[in-house]
This record gives sequence, structure tokens and C-alpha cells, in this order.
Amino acid sequence: MELQLRLLRLIFFFLIILKHSSSARILTISKPDRHDYAASARWLVSQNIWGVLSTLSIDYEGTPFGNVVSFSDGLPEKGNGIPYFYLTTLDPTARNALKDQRASLAISESPIGTCKRDPMNPTCSKLTLTGKLLLLDERSEEVEVAKKALFTKHPEMMDWPKDHDFRFFKLEITNIFLINWYGGAKTITVDEYLQAKLINVASFL
Repeated sequence: MELQLRLLRLIFFFLIILKHSSSARILTISKPDRHDYAASARWLVSQNIWGVLSTLSIDYEGTPFGNVVSFSDGLPEKGNGIPYFYLTTLDPTARNALKDQRASLAISESPIGTCKRDPMNPTCSKLTLTGKLLLLDERSEEVEVAKKALFTKHPEMMDWPKDHDFRFFKLEITNIFLINWYGGAKTITVDEYLQAKLINVASFL
């Protein structure tokens, strides 16, 4: 029975990947108008598939520890804005989070390919989401959302070693830091971010 359930799950995820294979790596949501700060932040999260996840190190007396990680906020072009991660407890990032949940995720427009300038140029959008890196309950509905989101955009995750204790995490966002033009960081509340719709067309003026 257990083997049959596993086989059904693999078939299910394989069908999802086939359905979204053309957009799993290259997404197509238009860049929002730069004046729509919440939509711009959501766009950055939806279009990126990796970032730098920082936690407080238990090995180095609380020193910030940044690690390049893959993430997904949902199916291609249908994300909910919440970054999900598939992390092994053999890695410092997961171990740090299990001890102290405080964390931040930093991403850039540069990997998307829509910004040709230096990543530090203010017109090359950058976003830092700060909050708590939470371990998801393996029996919860949300862990199924995370699994579908991650395995669709990162299919090879399904083949990662089962004996490496990979767990599903999410970043519960408490603060948002966005720079997408000159003039410093833009003010966005978490509610504005989560409710944003990616509908405005890009403006480069």
C-alpha cells in the first residue's frame, strides 16, 4: 500500500511538471510598473528561483550566515508570495533555523535578465524579506503546497537523498525592504505585498 501511494505521488508530480515544463525555469509575468512597489516585490519573488537565505549561526556565536538556496513561492505564474524551501538538517541553514527562527531572504533582478546594469545600481531591483524561517508540519496541507511549488520549479529535488533529512520550510515575512529605483527603500506592508496583483505593465521612465 505504501509503495502504491509513493508511486501515485510521483506520477502526480510528474504530470504537474509536464504541464508547467515550458515555464518552470523561464517565467513570463510582465515586469510591473516601478511605482507599484508591492507588485514589484511579488514579481521579484515569482521570477526568481534562488536567493541568499541568511540565518544566525549556532556554530559562530550568532554571526549572520548567508547561504545560496533554491526556493519557490508556488506554481509558475501562480505564486502566493511566500517563499518555500527544501532544506537538509545536515546544512547549517536548517540547523540554525531550528535553534533561532530569525532569517532573511535577499534576491535580485539581475538573474532574471531584465536588468543589464550592475546589480548594485538602484534601477536593478533588489529585495530583502525578513521574518521567521519556520519548519512545516509534514501532516499539514501547507506542506503539500510547498512540495508542489518546489518540485515543479526544481524537479531534481525529488531525487535528492532520502537519508539527508530534507525538510520543508517557509519564510513567515514580517518586514520588506525593496529598492527598485532611485530614492531609497520603498515602504511596503506585508498585507500590501501578499495582496498584490501582477497586472501593471512595466514603466522605465
